[in-house]
Amino acid sequence: MSQQPIIEIRNLSAGYDGRTVLHDVNLTVYEHDFLGIIGPNGGGKTTLIKCILGLLPPLQGEIVFTPSQSSKDISAADNSHATGKITMGYLPQYNSIDRKFPITVEEVILSGLSSKKSLASRFTAQHREKAHQVVIRMGLEELEQRPIGALSGGQLQRALLGRAIISDPEVVILDEPSTYIDKRFEARLYQLLAEINRDCAIILVSHDIGTILQQVKSVACVNETLDYHPSTECVTGEWLEKNFNCPIELLGHGSLPHRILGHHKHS
Repeated sequence: MSQQPIIEIRNLSAGYDGRTVLHDVNLTVYEHDFLGIIGPNGGGKTTLIKCILGLLPPLQGEIVFTPSQSSKDISAADNSHATGKITMGYLPQYNSIDRKFPITVEEVILSGLSSKKSLASRFTAQHREKAHQVVIRMGLEELEQRPIGALSGGQLQRALLGRAIISDPEVVILDEPSTYIDKRFEARLYQLLAEINRDCAIILVSHDIGTILQQVKSVACVNETLDYHPSTECVTGEWLEKNFNCPIELLGHGSLPHRILGHHKHS
């Protein structure tokens, strides 16, 4: 059975402050896809994610969203440059979070259900029970009432991941999710993502190429434009070197491949 496209990016160009960062990007994300987005710093990974989320209007091109056949509750952020709507969960980069904001773990996770109620109404007992189940799934038991300023970096990332998945989205977008997560929970994180992927598509942005290639189903390298591979088996050292514009040495170490960027200079 053929996969159903849920996000189609067509001839997209985007940028900011008078500078074009992305040129002529084309990409299709399918239902239950697990797409890894890699690329050098400044290559446009975050710009692409902002366009998908509707946070940055493209300079050219369009994004078409097609709800999955199993979707029953369709909602999304306003995006006048996109066609259609799907539900999306988002885990932002760690450094974009204000840790001084007076909010608890439970309230962070519940905020992922804000679109399910009116602005004036309170969260229901059913909402709170769902949040509690997500707390358990994230390994945050006994921390529900702790303010986010008192959390470790890894604990905060887990709370934010809980917020991203609590609404049962059709796509979860994660921007460097393993940042500040301790090694003990990192394995559990990717186990959780594999479980989440059974219910929805995942777009994972990361600089950790070795981990990406072990976890995802397809890969897109973003470096001003986009180079796509439907399978990680197609990603070779030569392909990485071409798209990163850097010499990259491939080393094998146990079951985890490491990609080490040697000394180099960008032109």
